[in-house]
Amino acid sequence: MSIPLRPVNGIKIILKREVYAIVGTAIEVLRALGHGIHEKPYEKALVVEFGLRNIPCQQQSRFNINYKEVKVGEYVPDLIVFGEIIVDTKVIDAISDHERGQMINYLRITGLPVGVILNFRYAKLQWERLVLTD
Repeated sequence: MSIPLRPVNGIKIILKREVYAIVGTAIEVLRALGHGIHEKPYEKALVVEFGLRNIPCQQQSRFNINYKEVKVGEYVPDLIVFGEIIVDTKVIDAISDHERGQMINYLRITGLPVGVILNFRYAKLQWERLVLTD
């Protein structure tokens, strides 16, 4: 479902329009709910707003965490949007290397190419896009 884009400086930005659609949706949710409440209401409001915008979204999908081909746990992402993007909702002081590292691990576990961290702590949405590369 990704939309091909022309390369920018020779680099193709994958899922660019989809990420902007996610960020626009998050801005609407933040505008409506306000900032600084718990993460779960933002996650649930995003699901509602994605539905209103006809953006495909799955909530709480399950992925096995394997070690040497043995299941040792599960990862349950907040949301998977457009079937290709992990969306992680946060209410934290700032997006740090800790959250970035977690997202990279989430991308490895799921095999999905792009992750978006959304931070609803402040009146202005903070967000980052991460891409798993070889």
